Amino acid sequence: MVGSVGPRPDPFLSPGNTIYRWDLDKPYLRTEFDTIRDLIRTAMEGAELKRTVPGASALLRELRATGPAGIYILSGSPEQMRKVLEEKLRLDGIRWDSFTLKPTFRKLLRGKVRFLKDQVSYKLAALLDARIDAPPETQEVLFGDDAEADAFIYSLYADLGAGRIGTKTLLAVLDRANVYRDEIPSLVRRAQRLPHRDAVRRIFIHLERMSAPDVFEEFGVRVCPFHNYFQPSLVLCKDGAIDEAATLRVAADLVHQHRFGADALVASTVDLAARRHIGRAVAARVAAAACQAEVQQFAGATDALRAFGKQLERKLPTFGDAATVEPMAIDYVDLFSRDRARARAAKRRATWKKR
Repeated sequence: MVGSVGPRPDPFLSPGNTIYRWDLDKPYLRTEFDTIRDLIRTAMEGAELKRTVPGASALLRELRATGPAGIYILSGSPEQMRKVLEEKLRLDGIRWDSFTLKPTFRKLLRGKVRFLKDQVSYKLAALLDARIDAPPETQEVLFGDDAEADAFIYSLYADLGAGRIGTKTLLAVLDRANVYRDEIPSLVRRAQRLPHRDAVRRIFIHLERMSAPDVFEEFGVRVCPFHNYFQPSLVLCKDGAIDEAATLRVAADLVHQHRFGADALVASTVDLAARRHIGRAVAARVAAAACQAEVQQFAGATDALRAFGKQLERKLPTFGDAATVEPMAIDYVDLFSRDRARARAAKRRATWKKR
């Protein structure tokens, strides 16, 4: 294994030393952009009409309450949408430290039409710039989705920073991605300026396209595909980023606002345990806290949380230990085409469902 640093202890996140980087479209907002009609409707929507993915705002508020090193929004939406997107976040009670949007109009004026669909050069450049300016000791947790290449880009960024891959691999990936030639030297210089630290601890991928979680297995356990926001809250509880009460507040939001029941919460927990993203220890802590849920704290969700806790306690003997998050060798050049094919297949499924 190239560049292995060995197993990390559990928990391995320090809340005040952690930067959260969050994509906006699909990980946070239910944004549609598969057709021209979708794009026009999305661009014309006011902040009050934009829909938040269930549980996303609850988890983001809990993470803000931990006093993180930063919450940074990185969106593929054009810069012209800044006002309405910031207004939407404020309506949801979200506070952020930085908000990066795609300079689509400026690139089009320069004749770079491919930039409309190019996520690799845009997101990678933004991530590299942000990491160069970040305090070197900070850790990172990244949120993306399965609609584009987020798992690929985030993992590539993580391994560039850790020094597990170098300029030769980066150049080969940029060539495969058909990045504009004049953009490549700048990306290489940015990558070479990175301090070599294994900073990216977790990569969460929202399965908005309903991709099968196992298609992301070759990225390793660092990438955690999730169906709903209770799942990353459980993993972050395991890692020490939030406590059991915060995890249950995310669950309560899903119960109270989005009609989740105890069965759905149990199924979400069992799914993560089966994929070894969590183990018996954190499940037991959350189950115990849920059984003791107080009406004053969880309002209309209390009964569902108590039922969840009791059901989960009966499941605990079937849980094993979580897998250790440790570096693994990834052939990014070979993986690029397969990941692009996965994203395109997911888009075709989504488009077909709308017909």
